[in-house]
Amino acid sequence: MVSLDYTLRLDDEGVVDTSEGREPLMYIQGQGQIIPGLEKEVAGMEQGQEKDVVVPPEDGYGEYDSDLVENLPRSIFPPELEEGMAFRMRTDDGRIAVVYVEEIQGDEVVVNLNHPLAGKTLYFHVRVNDVRDATPEEMTMSCDGCGDECGGGCSCCGDDDCDDEGCCH
Repeated sequence: MVSLDYTLRLDDEGVVDTSEGREPLMYIQGQGQIIPGLEKEVAGMEQGQEKDVVVPPEDGYGEYDSDLVENLPRSIFPPELEEGMAFRMRTDDGRIAVVYVEEIQGDEVVVNLNHPLAGKTLYFHVRVNDVRDATPEEMTMSCDGCGDECGGGCSCCGDDDCDDEGCCH
C-alpha cells in the first residue's frame, strides 16, 4: 500500500489537482489503481522520496478520441442537468463508463466518454509518505487484481460482481 502526496499540472497551467489539504492518495502498487505512467515511475520509491514525473497521454488517460463524443436524448438525464456534470452510464456492451456533459442542445445532450485529461501530458510532483504491505481486506477491495479502476467497469469479473460504483468485489 502506497501513501502518496501529489500535485498535478498541465504544461504551464496552474495546479489541476493536488492532495494538499486532503488525505494522501492511497493505492496498491501493481493493481492498476492509478494511471500506468505514474504507477511505473513511483514503483521502487521509498518513504520520504520526492520526484517530478512527466506522463504522456498514452500512459495517462489515453489519447483523445473524437468517436467517444455522442448525442443522447435529454430525457434520460435528471432535470437539474448542467454542462460539466459527470454521470455513470452503461455502454452498449454493458460496461460502466463515466460520461461528461459537454453541451445541452434542446432535446439532446452532447456527452463525452473521454476522460477530461485525455490527450494531455501530465506533470506530477510526488512524495511517498509510506509504503507497506496491503492488508487482506485492502486486497479484496482492489478489483481482485484485474486492473480495472472503480468506474472502469468489470471486464475482468463480470457485471454480477460490480457494486454501485462499478467496482469489482
